[in-house]
Order: sequence, then structure tokens, then C-alpha cells
Amino acid sequence: MMPRRHFPLDVSGVKMTKWSPNSWRGKPIQQVPAYPDAAALAETEKHLSAYPPLVFAGEARKLRKQLAQVAEGQAFLLQGGDCAESFAEHGADNIRDFFRVFLQMAVVLTFAGAQPVVKVGRIAGQFAKPRSSDIEAKGDISLPSYRGDIINAIDFEEKARTPDPARQEMAYRQSAATLNLLRAFAQGGYASLENVHSWMLGFVADSPQSGRYQALANRISETMDFMRAAGITSESNAALRETDFYTSHEALLLGYEEALTRVDSTSGDWYATSGHMIWIGDRTRQPDHAHVEYCRGVKNPLGLKCGPSLTADGLIRLIDILNPENEAGRLTLIARFGADKVGEHLPRLIRAVEKEGRKVVWSCDPMHGNTVTAAGYKTRPFDRILKEVQSFFEVHQAEGTHAGGIHVEMTGKNVTECTGGARAIRDEDLQNRYHTHCDPRLNSDQALELAFLVAELLRKKQGAPEKKAVNA
Repeated sequence: MMPRRHFPLDVSGVKMTKWSPNSWRGKPIQQVPAYPDAAALAETEKHLSAYPPLVFAGEARKLRKQLAQVAEGQAFLLQGGDCAESFAEHGADNIRDFFRVFLQMAVVLTFAGAQPVVKVGRIAGQFAKPRSSDIEAKGDISLPSYRGDIINAIDFEEKARTPDPARQEMAYRQSAATLNLLRAFAQGGYASLENVHSWMLGFVADSPQSGRYQALANRISETMDFMRAAGITSESNAALRETDFYTSHEALLLGYEEALTRVDSTSGDWYATSGHMIWIGDRTRQPDHAHVEYCRGVKNPLGLKCGPSLTADGLIRLIDILNPENEAGRLTLIARFGADKVGEHLPRLIRAVEKEGRKVVWSCDPMHGNTVTAAGYKTRPFDRILKEVQSFFEVHQAEGTHAGGIHVEMTGKNVTECTGGARAIRDEDLQNRYHTHCDPRLNSDQALELAFLVAELLRKKQGAPEKKAVNA
């Protein structure tokens, strides 16, 4: 680890002041809703500040250690979930279906890469969404844009679109209930490897491309049979019936985040207890603005979305602010360029990070740069999603760095929001089950397809000469 670095006054032109959970309030800010009742907002934030934490500092530290393995090339990050959680779709079945698909993806990636997979959901807090415009117009009517259920409702009428602070408490309660069920699933036997394997076999049997996936599925089955023969079962080994699962979201609504910021009694450090990992979006990563200011002071693992407009110097500047001690596992760089722009933008960022010796996790978000409109719906073609992931791996191979993870918007339901995939969702099919409130998500089959395709990339990487030598 590089020596501890302190920036009391200035980091690459950004004046650094003493941090506190509310120091962001003295900075410029973007993507904030205009609450009409400031007193009601303050009262809600006061209530939230007395609520129990949703996650605990020890859990966030454990995630940071696991992400450090990813940064060192010894593990792989799988991060995924809803574009934006909704109050209307909250239910045990939806959470179970998401968790079930997510675990199947993780098992496929674990086996293919011969490495641990760090499992982080976009869940239990992913409620707020940045928007390209503050106003949405339909005909002669203009209303505030929908910014996620934690702020306002999607219905296009004045009352629904007026930001309501009471929604923050609703989001907190939904997050708490979701976390309760996720912890039960992760530790109560539902996540047993035998269960996950049987689900995966069902997917392979039903997939139009089953032949492509059968070989890997057979290898996993053979491994499972061997372990059972050797007496290694979920009943005898807790590692086979339990799993670590973490939550994450974009830290967009900073009043909510501040209210759930707590001092860890064991370390004296500040943590965001709204989720294990929080990230800064591509629209709010200005180094001298509020979102960067808030995130630099909490000890959670952080994510930083990196889009085409981010320069190499700008990235190093942000890394210095967000991870001044150069701690592996602290910062995940989530690349989101679009399928045709990865080769143009990613290499220069990787080279800058490598030149400066910064320890980061590199993850690929193949969703946000590949949004198009078809048949009147926002959609994402599956082939473009796959192309961006492939390009991401190819660039890292060329640069000699570790393609550390993927970050996808997905659901456990059979929605029709992204076109393509083995079942070939067409433009005209989008209307059938288009349920998202914001951006289109991979459905359960497409998410698993992506996992198998990423598995092929990991196996190619594993087959490099230096890797063979290690495994010999």
C-alpha cells in the first residue's frame, strides 16, 4: 500500500475542507428535487436520523476486503438489480425471483473463473434516479420529472409528481423489509449450492441455446457429484448452504444519506448505513460538488460511474479525493461507454490509473450506454450489451489488467424490456411485459445468458499461460 496521503487544503485544484455528514450542503449540487415544504423535509430527515441503521459497519468492511481481492485479480464482482425499485412491485416473490437468478449467475461465474464471486445487489435502497431534465412535458402540460419512488410517483399528474418527503420513510421501511428477507435467503438454506445448481439445470434444459451452455453445466454437475461422494454437502458444510450478499445503490438523495450516516462505535469512522456500497453517478461526479463531498467522508466501498466525458486527469483527480490512501477495495470504477466507444475511452483511463499506481476495481456497466428507442419504448439490444462486455474484457487483456466485474440492470421476472437474447425478443414484443418505471432491464433468461457468455470470457482468461502454470 502506498503511504497515507493527506489533502488538508487542495487536491488538484479542489479545496478540501473538514468533512462532516452535512458538509455537502455547502457545495454546489445537481439532480436535487425541489421540495415545496422545507419544514416537512427537515422533520422527515430528523425522524430518519433516529431510525436504526439498515446495514452495519462490519458488513461494509467485510465487503471492502472482498473487493480488495477483486482489485488484486483474485475475485470477480457481480453487481446487479433493478434500475429503480418501486413501491408497487415490492413483494416477497419479486425479491425471491431476483435473488434466485442472481445466485445462478454467481455460480456459473464462480465455476468458470475458478475465483470467488462478490455478490452485490442493486436492491434495498435503489430508489432515486437522475434525470436529463427537471421537467417532463406532455402536450401543454409540464410537470416535475419522475425521480424515483423515494421522491415522487410516476403518474403524470401534479400531486403525484410533487416531491414528498414522507416517501423517504416509506423507502426506508421497504429497504428494511427487503434486507430482512435477503438475509434470511442468504443464511437460511435457500442459497444452498444444491438448490442453485438444480435451478441452473432447469434454465439450461429450457434455453433455445442449451447446447452452448450444456458443457459448462455438465462440468458443474460432475463437480457436485464428486463433492457429494466425498461427503461434502450443504448439510455438512456451511459454505455450501450460506452465502455473503451485499446491497448497493446510487447515493443521489443526500438528505436521506446524511440522515442514515452513523459513527461506527468500534472504529470511530463514519459509515453510510443505507447500504453496504454506494456509488456516484456519471451526472454527479463533479469533484467540487456535493455528491463527491459526501462520499469522500464515509468509509463504505464506493463506486464511480465513468462515462465518455470523463478525462484521464479528471479520473485521477476523483480517485485522489475518494481514495487518498490508495486502499484496495475502496473504489470501484464502473465503466459505461456504449458498445462502440469502449475502445476509444477505456484504454486511456486504464493507462492513467496504472501509471499513477492506483488500486481500483474495474467493472463494466454495459447497460447505460446502449439505450435506444424502438416501437415507442426505451430498450437495450442484447447483442450491444454483450458487445460492450466483450470489448471490456479485450481491452483489459490488451492492457494486462484485471476485468474485475459486471454491473447490470436486471430482474428475476420474465419481462420484455431488452430486445434480443436466445428467445429473440423483438421490437414488437416490448409492449407485452414492459414493467420498468425507468430503464429497461434484462429478464431472468437474458441475465443468465449473459452470465454464461461472461463465463466463456472468464474461461478464456483462465486459459492464459500464466494461469495454467498456477493451476498445474
